[in-house]
Amino acid sequence: MSLVLSPTAAHRSTGTRLGLVAGLSAAAIWGAYLALSRAGVAAGLDGLDVAALRYLVAGPVMIAIVLARHDGLRPRMTVGQAISVAVLLGPPFIPLSVGGYAFTPLAHGSVLVPASLTLGGLALSRLVLKEKLGSQRMIGVVIILLGLSLIISLEWGLSGTSVVGDAMFILAGLSWATFANLQKRWQLPAMDVTAAVGIAGLVALVPAYLIVRGPDALMKLSPAMLVAQVSVQGLLSGVIAMIPFATSVRLLGAAQAATFPALVPGFALLIGLPLTGEALSMPQIFGLMALGLGLLTVLRAARTQ
Repeated sequence: MSLVLSPTAAHRSTGTRLGLVAGLSAAAIWGAYLALSRAGVAAGLDGLDVAALRYLVAGPVMIAIVLARHDGLRPRMTVGQAISVAVLLGPPFIPLSVGGYAFTPLAHGSVLVPASLTLGGLALSRLVLKEKLGSQRMIGVVIILLGLSLIISLEWGLSGTSVVGDAMFILAGLSWATFANLQKRWQLPAMDVTAAVGIAGLVALVPAYLIVRGPDALMKLSPAMLVAQVSVQGLLSGVIAMIPFATSVRLLGAAQAATFPALVPGFALLIGLPLTGEALSMPQIFGLMALGLGLLTVLRAARTQ
């Protein structure tokens, strides 16, 4: 006896697979962003340099894409929606997500940002979008958080000054969680979201950066490091990553999509191996396995709903 899926079930299964690929692609890009950020900090950059570099590349690219679109400059989101997206993901976000490292070790941000995004995304999706969470999905989230804890178990420390940095990381994660829910509710086109963020950053941040600080820190990078930073920070993270993430939100829902950023530390560790030469500890290996198991549990819950 063969099992034949109905058109609706087959369409839903295809959408789930595409959403999974999109979410994993976004997480991998953000993992590369984190790994290259570590390398950039070691080379003399800070959060403001990283933000300026991103928008120096992403802003002009998005302007060119908008001008080349077949529908030209016709907006597909309201002014209020564009401003909301730019505030949540634009210039304020990077100082929060990178600037916290001035007060805390790198391990804090690699866990608190995705953890607060995941938990905040689940809470908002339930309260605002009325999405059903279910016990199986919550079990998956607990497994993911356990994996995150294992990844940083050997590095975690807390001091009085780290509270400031931790608060910045939590705000950054909640900012992403808020965007994910608004994107699902408003059904915003991924390209328009990316354009709003990139162009807002180019206009609001880059001129002040060039006038006050100048490009000296960027020019001191080696050619290879500069090309890597431009490729990952500007193009992959600043332009491309938003598209698969917004796609995963649209296909899977805000709650499921909010779990993918929790995989970012795992991707960062794996991608960072050739950059840092640091071997993974056993807790980190078990943490990576837990992240994968937790994600599979969350996605399995989505299929059975």
